[in-house]
Amino acid sequence: MSIHLAAKPGDVAETVLLPGDPLRARFVAENFLEDPVCYSQVRGMLGYTGRHKGRRVSVQGTGMGMPSHAIYVHELINFYGARRLIRIGSCGSLQKDLPLRGLVLAMSASTDSNMNRLRFGGRDFAPTADFGLLTRAAEAAKNLGVPVRAGAVLSSDTFYDDDPGSWKLWAAYGVLAVEMETAGLYTLAAKYQVPALSILTVSDHIPDGTALSAEDRESSFRDMVKVALELAG
Repeated sequence: MSIHLAAKPGDVAETVLLPGDPLRARFVAENFLEDPVCYSQVRGMLGYTGRHKGRRVSVQGTGMGMPSHAIYVHELINFYGARRLIRIGSCGSLQKDLPLRGLVLAMSASTDSNMNRLRFGGRDFAPTADFGLLTRAAEAAKNLGVPVRAGAVLSSDTFYDDDPGSWKLWAAYGVLAVEMETAGLYTLAAKYQVPALSILTVSDHIPDGTALSAEDRESSFRDMVKVALELAG
């Protein structure tokens, strides 16, 4: 048992899906996994383990932002033997041609956070996805008939930015979308040599200001979960 997870040894599968929202973890467990068992409710951050196509899979809420996300990633790897980490989250599109409901495979993650600067003594580290998971996810999406875009994302510490136009610089350099966790995930995955991938659904289109409703988010996120589950095992 770790500080932030009440799981016992063996409760967590080697493949773990990582939504930020703990209620999304429960939704995934109840709608996609066979015989799900809740192994942790500490601080309301729900975690479940079940089976998909005969393979054990866990899904663990992590909260919003890299500091919270990094706590759960560290403990899952070092206390519970997680060996395949797949973030399933929402993002804001920075590109006019990346629409609402679009699926993004995050190849790399720029960041405005100081977390990596502190870790690397002021130097810049380039957090990147595991190539094997990335290619498998692209193939799984193709087989499922789900269109995807692969490219760079921005992991930001700021949800409400004082400069409403700051996204334009990142967009000009081809960054597809903004979210809040991937750079932290990829950095810890590199440190502990564990494959990781972020699969993201566009919930907000920043260039035109549109956003999905709560109902649309639920139905759109199903495609993301289906692709992620194909990476188990």
